[in-house]
Amino acid sequence: MFLESIHHVAIICSDYQRSKAFYTEVLGLKVVAEHYRENRHSYKLDLALPDGRQIELFSFPSAPPRVTTPEAQGLRHLAFNVISMEAAVSELQAKGVDVEPIRVDEYTGKSFTFFKDPDGLPLELYEK
Repeated sequence: MFLESIHHVAIICSDYQRSKAFYTEVLGLKVVAEHYRENRHSYKLDLALPDGRQIELFSFPSAPPRVTTPEAQGLRHLAFNVISMEAAVSELQAKGVDVEPIRVDEYTGKSFTFFKDPDGLPLELYEK
């Protein structure tokens, strides 16, 4: 088996419209497809990053919350490459998003920071 890259990451949100606005309007991801699945009372929204990788945003009625703080087993966070850390942080802050102070990865020397989506899921910006 040869794995080339990640195709998509799936996220289940608590408030579909709020999360859709965050990922499209705040983060600027492009809508590829949007479907309401009547039999599941659920939305599925396919969002694309500029490199073609995707995020699938799902809504499910009564989905249980996920423990994220303190750190728990499972997916830790989702990280996005950015060319300019300062520009990306400034843009998020201008849109009302709280962003942690920029730090430097002790192993790579690259800048990174974290912020959260509307459900408190940890998202990271990482200097390309």
